[in-house]
Amino acid sequence: MPRVAWRRPRERLRTLTGMLNPDASDAADAFLQEAEHFRLGRLPTETPHPLTDDLADLARGDVAGGVARLKQVDVDALQRLLDGAEGLEDFRRAVFAALQDGSRVFLCGCGATGRLSVSLEVLWREQMPAARRPDVVSFMAGGDLALVRSIENFEDHPRYGARQLEELGFAETDLLIACTEGGETPWVIGATEHAAELSRRAPWFLYCNPDHVLRETVERSRRVLDDERIRKASAFVGPMALTGSTRMQASTVLMLTVGEALFHTDRAIRAGLEEFLGVLERADLSFLPAFVEAETAIYQAGGTVLYETDRYGVTIVTDTTERSPTFSLRGFENYHDVNPSPSPCYVHLEETMNAQEAWTKLLHRPPRALDWQGIAAIAGHQRLLGFDFSTAGRAMRLHLVSGRPSARFGVHRQAAGMVLTLGELRAVVPTEGLSLLHEHLLLKVILNIHSTLLMGRLGRYERNLMTWVRPSNKKLIDRSIRYVQHLLEAAGIHRYSYDDVARACFAEMANLSEDEAIVLKVFHALKDRDDA
Repeated sequence: MPRVAWRRPRERLRTLTGMLNPDASDAADAFLQEAEHFRLGRLPTETPHPLTDDLADLARGDVAGGVARLKQVDVDALQRLLDGAEGLEDFRRAVFAALQDGSRVFLCGCGATGRLSVSLEVLWREQMPAARRPDVVSFMAGGDLALVRSIENFEDHPRYGARQLEELGFAETDLLIACTEGGETPWVIGATEHAAELSRRAPWFLYCNPDHVLRETVERSRRVLDDERIRKASAFVGPMALTGSTRMQASTVLMLTVGEALFHTDRAIRAGLEEFLGVLERADLSFLPAFVEAETAIYQAGGTVLYETDRYGVTIVTDTTERSPTFSLRGFENYHDVNPSPSPCYVHLEETMNAQEAWTKLLHRPPRALDWQGIAAIAGHQRLLGFDFSTAGRAMRLHLVSGRPSARFGVHRQAAGMVLTLGELRAVVPTEGLSLLHEHLLLKVILNIHSTLLMGRLGRYERNLMTWVRPSNKKLIDRSIRYVQHLLEAAGIHRYSYDDVARACFAEMANLSEDEAIVLKVFHALKDRDDA
């Protein structure tokens, strides 16, 4: 099956956490000197899932089988979370106490956990009458702009997390809930440790790996886990369906856990987990293969897709955004750029006239950006408004992609339920009796399955390894190295050490073209060297 050549800006390839310089050997040395702090291959969230070793083959040849397999992994993850639900009750009680006191609850995370934090604030504002609700305040690494465009290298800096927390006015009666899928993200740890200094309420640190593995693997995680000022809860669910892709099961269970504590304070978390598990088990996803195949065909023809919605904006934006760093796709275009190049897909929030209206509808509040010196150009308010999801932005998008095949993917709420349309395809997902939280989580799972299989059909991973991962921070550089090692071992090649592969990665990064996957390029270079 032909691959689609989605080109991405060369400058993105050359940042690589700011470490690349003309001497690739020096850059490799600099990384390897601190690599022990970012070698995360022992963490279950970073290991391949045994049920999905043939995921790429399923995506290309048996989409229905791929849907069933990914749904099973989601169900298994929720069941595992349910098995440990009693350990989450102290967390629920702490959230209940803060809300009862009228205290503010802050939610934070980085990347996928940042987006789930923002999503929960959006649902809180939509569901709770303004006159009666205590404040729930979300923030993510890089500010609200990072909801739609990852800001490279930001998550590697603990001081940035502390600064964002403080600038939002976090005070002594406030509660911080910090989510990090792996349990090791420096930005999240920085925010959590600073919250412990500022508030008399102990912050909560939530993650998806076992404590003993984190303690043995990552020093900064051990420091947090042993800090008596910080409360901890592990929502352990095992490996991800796509290796290391914590946007899937890990962010689902964390969003469900925190959401249940926020929205259903009067019942045990177990009850909410059981309810949503039943929702997912009963969900009929037989419509999905046709949608996956249809969107694949559009991209293979050189076309683009416009996702349009009336009320599901934050969940749709989350999934479409996360395709970019996970699969090295061009991110959403910014209309403040000169001659912007279109992303494969974009989003239109209906009944909004300009970018400010669209962002306010998306977030249920005005957007918050980081107008910091040295960062405003990539994370500031003006930059944020260049991502225009309004009707005006839709017109610019249609002009930008004129002459290319295009399609509309609609997700709307009707009396019958959640209605999905793509061309002539139409599916209805029943939502009667679902809470707002569970409705959005169900859509999240559906879109995660859809986009993962879509990317598999387009050759964006091998087996269940993200071979097109973008190494935009130290953790992702380590992930790229480990994935090369996985492919080498599968090919029966065992003579290259971690350091060998790291040096090969940095050597190839210096000459990487605009549409090459670093993992595959390094794998083939080392395999050719071995064959010779």
